[in-house]
Amino acid sequence: MKRFFVILLSFIMIFSILTAAEKPIKIGAVNPLGDITGNQATKAMRLAVKEINDAGGVLGRPLELVVIDSELNPAKGAAAIERLATVERVDFFVGGMASGVHLAQIPILKKYQKITVWIGAASHQAEIAMGPDADWYFHLHPWDYQQGEGYGLGWREINEVYSDLNIKKIFLAYEEGAFGTDSYTAYLDLYEQAKRGEGPWRGIMDEFKGASFKSAALGGGDYRAMLNQAKSFNPDLFVWAGYDADAIPMVAQAKEINFQPHLLVGAPPGWPADFGKSPLSNNVILYGMWAPTLNDVSPTAKHFYDAYVEMWNEEPATYFAPLGYTNIYFLAEGIKKAGTLDKDVLIPALRSLEFEDTALGEPLKIEPSNIIKNQGFKYQKILQWQNGRQEVIWPLDLQTADLVYPFTF
Repeated sequence: MKRFFVILLSFIMIFSILTAAEKPIKIGAVNPLGDITGNQATKAMRLAVKEINDAGGVLGRPLELVVIDSELNPAKGAAAIERLATVERVDFFVGGMASGVHLAQIPILKKYQKITVWIGAASHQAEIAMGPDADWYFHLHPWDYQQGEGYGLGWREINEVYSDLNIKKIFLAYEEGAFGTDSYTAYLDLYEQAKRGEGPWRGIMDEFKGASFKSAALGGGDYRAMLNQAKSFNPDLFVWAGYDADAIPMVAQAKEINFQPHLLVGAPPGWPADFGKSPLSNNVILYGMWAPTLNDVSPTAKHFYDAYVEMWNEEPATYFAPLGYTNIYFLAEGIKKAGTLDKDVLIPALRSLEFEDTALGEPLKIEPSNIIKNQGFKYQKILQWQNGRQEVIWPLDLQTADLVYPFTF
């Protein structure tokens, strides 16, 4: 009888070990599925999960992605985190998009303190809300002040190469939510630095003005009052910070009032999939983290692009697609390096990861930002729609085409 119990106990232990090894590692994602950014980020995440599982998974276990739609709604985004933690019982959180949504999620994330790798939310208010002690929180998307710094560095370098460009007057049109207003605040800080002859915008931001608008994504869509303010200011560089739903009507209404700044720049998180096919798109400049033309200079970007098209029968049209792909691979590689899901071991493993080439065409290394300990990418790129293609203008070492200016319809 004793021998029987020993054999039974051994069988139970072996079965438990095998079961644990096969149990999926659950990753909970919260994305706005009705928006192109969330839709394509989710598809890219599913691609990464498939590739990793086809290669044997992580620590001998498959990955399982559980996705909940935030609908760009703060209350629903927060409820999604709660559900993922308590009902789905996920091991990690990834995602998402929109600073206003993320601000509502942060108290719930702090409640559970699971390792979180977030790819959206540019507002520094989210960084302030997260605070310096959340060592379990990793943020891959540049914060608004990092973006503003990067654009200044980029335009200064471009201004040196194209000596007749002469950027002096900047106008920022910003959507009235957290994303837009915090972008405006960041620009004001950079303008104050420039007036003192300091910071990345020194020498190219002699005058600055801003005006808000209600985004079409949130029930707006009439930009004429703001555009007329911009036209009266007569800027060298006009930038609008909103969402993909604003892209076509913004340019159409600028044409309607004959507003043609030398440089017309859009800075939404994502663009409509067919924007490049519109005649209104030609020579519009955009800020973003990725463009399909990076396939020419980055093997990882090309692999991602080709695999995404093969799996989903569509082209990625927003940088949130390669960012979502990177989101999953970053977490998976950290788990492999740690050899465990234990938070105390996994956090330093993630911090020490270095990717020389990512699907975004640039390296990824975790460093502290102004407040949090674990920040990934710092800057976006300056791109331009030329004949339906997004060409890289800056960084200059990744440039795929010369800048076309001045902008005309």
